[in-house]
Amino acid sequence: MKIALGGDHAGYYYKKALIKMLEKEGHEVKDFGAFSEESVDYPDFVHPLATAIELGEFNLGILICGSGNGVAITANKHQNIRAALCWNNELAALARKHNNANVISMGSRFVSLRMAKKMVNTFISTDFEGGRHQNRVDKIAFC
Repeated sequence: MKIALGGDHAGYYYKKALIKMLEKEGHEVKDFGAFSEESVDYPDFVHPLATAIELGEFNLGILICGSGNGVAITANKHQNIRAALCWNNELAALARKHNNANVISMGSRFVSLRMAKKMVNTFISTDFEGGRHQNRVDKIAFC
């Protein structure tokens, strides 16, 4: 699977650990930044990641900042992105099953690295259920 990762300085450490895990599992990954723990503006990295997913260059995205909120809000400005803020494994599964989320967002200050890894594995291995959920997902886009 092709997976895009990005975030800000607060998510740098988790992002690097997740990249290592995903590559070990055989996934193709791209790091959109941030590239250090030096303070940055997350939209500079989130917009290119979201655009790449919209263009079909990647199957799914993973975003990490301090709270997970800023990166999710930014990604969701893109018409075909459904970024879900998750803080436990059940939410990661439901984001895929019920919302067909294509980006998971996490807050490094609120979830452990162990939980982040677990959520990512659940997110990338869970399929959208479709059915009654498809109609709802079809109504998300406003424009």
